[in-house]
Amino acid sequence: MTADGRRPPPAGKVEHFTPEERAARGKAVRAEVPRRVHGEWEPATLRRDPVDLLEEQAKTRVPELVPIRYGRMLVSPFTFFRGAAYLMAADLADGPRTGLHAQLCGDAHLSNFGTFAAPDRRMVFSLNDFDETLPGPFEWDVKRLAASFEVAGRDRGLDLKQRQAINRGVARAYREAIIQFGGMPTLDLWYARINLDDVRARFAPQATAKQLSRFDKNVAKARAKDSLRAFDKLTHLVDGEPRIISDPPLIVPLEDLLPAAVAPLADGEIRGLIRSYRRTLTGDRRKLLERFRYIHTARKVVGVGSVGTRAWIVLMLGRDSGDPLFLQAKEAQPSVLEPFLGRSDYANHGQRVVEGQRLTQAASDIMLGWIRAQGLDGEKRDFYIRQLWDAKGSIDVETLELQGLQVYSQLCAWTLARAHARSGDGIAIASYLGASDGFDRAIGAFAETYADQNERDYNALKQAVESGRVEATTGV
Repeated sequence: MTADGRRPPPAGKVEHFTPEERAARGKAVRAEVPRRVHGEWEPATLRRDPVDLLEEQAKTRVPELVPIRYGRMLVSPFTFFRGAAYLMAADLADGPRTGLHAQLCGDAHLSNFGTFAAPDRRMVFSLNDFDETLPGPFEWDVKRLAASFEVAGRDRGLDLKQRQAINRGVARAYREAIIQFGGMPTLDLWYARINLDDVRARFAPQATAKQLSRFDKNVAKARAKDSLRAFDKLTHLVDGEPRIISDPPLIVPLEDLLPAAVAPLADGEIRGLIRSYRRTLTGDRRKLLERFRYIHTARKVVGVGSVGTRAWIVLMLGRDSGDPLFLQAKEAQPSVLEPFLGRSDYANHGQRVVEGQRLTQAASDIMLGWIRAQGLDGEKRDFYIRQLWDAKGSIDVETLELQGLQVYSQLCAWTLARAHARSGDGIAIASYLGASDGFDRAIGAFAETYADQNERDYNALKQAVESGRVEATTGV
């Protein structure tokens, strides 16, 4: 193990099976775990209190930020679902398991897919959140994805028939895509990705002029979201030097979190961490990073489920103030899947996130790396690092109509299937799913049932806040 907590997974002999043997394995699993059982979920008799599970997570988070997390989760059952990956992992652990493993996203809800610029600068669509990534049963990701569309469909006011069509469509699109990937040459599968130009061309014939205009505006907005835009939005000049603005509690400069006596030492500590992070990059990207000098750091609140974990933004400059690089260092805690699927092979959870992202994402940020750092409280924690903004865009659920949700669900399902086929045995999974719609119907039924449970858990948190058991800060 290296000084920064790196440990590669254990090396071993790699076995190679024929396509026929792999397909036979998938078919054999059907006898042990029939596809219909995936739709038969019900809460365990001794199911733990959902607020207890959330409070368990809160113990390792920044205390003053936890009420913000709860406030964001209580905006709607959908935002609650976004923050409830741990609850769902505990529920899935009590259900059937195929044993057909892939590298799971671990939190594959519909808002964790989005657009970004690939290294060749083309806009692509893929998974974009890997905090919970871990190898596990492929169906766990599919169930979370389908349930997220059911919860979102309810939020958008869709009727039962419309929601059922979308939920089953998620499973069908996943099944058809995994079959397609199972028949691909290995390198073709590895390079497969969705470019936004292709998305527009594919769906333009059935879209309205208004929908196309909205699509183009969203793409343009994402393209403009880069380090230069972040620099304009998040910094101001102090004595002629750019500094990250203070906007507590959402953005707090590092020096404001430190005792006055030690604040002057912070810059040296950050520079040391940057050198440690630099060692996790490939040689060419180390050279690229070395062209930038460190300027300033601040803590920033991000997301919904991630609120309370430690996230920092780091400003660096290249040749001048018109050449910024904004990095985000985000705390990587153990995956919520680990209590149920076993510990990660990686000693550093930042590396766990990075390796999982590289394995499953269509094209990853060139600045991906990781560190282990000592926090303000003296505790050592793992972080992964990436660019803060690199043409990143995400879907606005509140603007999606029925047709938009249907199209988007197909894109997400295809993307998830590609990630699983690339990291797991796509042939075995495809053989397990088969040509019938049995799995589709089961996943549709699961999505409805689990959305009911999500609403009960949402109400439990709401009641906990109303009773004073936990505190929530709204509107932040």
